[in-house]
Amino acid sequence: MTQNITFQVLEGVDKGRVFRELPIPLTIGREEGNLLRLNDERVSRYHAKVQQDGGDIILTDLESTNGTRVNGNTVQIRRLRPGDRVGIGRSVLMFGSNEQIAARMAEQNAPAGPAAATSLQSGGNVGSKTLSVDADPELNLDLDAKADVTVHDDGKLYLGTHALPPLPQKLTPAQVARLAEILDFLHRGLSSAVENLEANEEGTEVSLTFADWQRIQMVQMLLARYLRLVSDPEA
Repeated sequence: MTQNITFQVLEGVDKGRVFRELPIPLTIGREEGNLLRLNDERVSRYHAKVQQDGGDIILTDLESTNGTRVNGNTVQIRRLRPGDRVGIGRSVLMFGSNEQIAARMAEQNAPAGPAAATSLQSGGNVGSKTLSVDADPELNLDLDAKADVTVHDDGKLYLGTHALPPLPQKLTPAQVARLAEILDFLHRGLSSAVENLEANEEGTEVSLTFADWQRIQMVQMLLARYLRLVSDPEA
């Protein structure tokens, strides 16, 4: 069933405007042809699009000049949930009506039940066949870090002459958004853990705090859980 959506403008020239019950798909931009038009010179002519895939609302940046942000993070594609803040140019839009946002808050504040133990699985699973790998069997992380990562005509990634594990193909927009969320979440975890690394004078060794080491181990644990759920969704 197709949904209608609401955006409320919090910051920017259009501050205070409410775009209610918009049909989707739609585009956001500066030109008159956009269903959600913003009077902001830092917004591209056609800046982003919003579409529905199943029950998910998907926001995609249309290679805009100044990028698109969701809750402060620059994104290419992302699922939207009521209360999310979308940054486009100098404008900040809140996704969802007040009723939808209140409903999400109530859901988050509800007591955790047995389903919480399987929260990693709640967003849906990607079948193990989708992630089949035909990478170089000798591939490991001891490869030359100075080698270039290239994309060949067949769409496969290579590090120098070594084939890297391929990305899943022909995903729906919702699946792409979910995969991007996982990779972005793990990337931010690693970035947070290594930002305080200290090197010796020769630059041959680095040290990190115990707390940062635990963050790295947490990312390792989450990767292990995701891998288990991909290969065995019933685990």
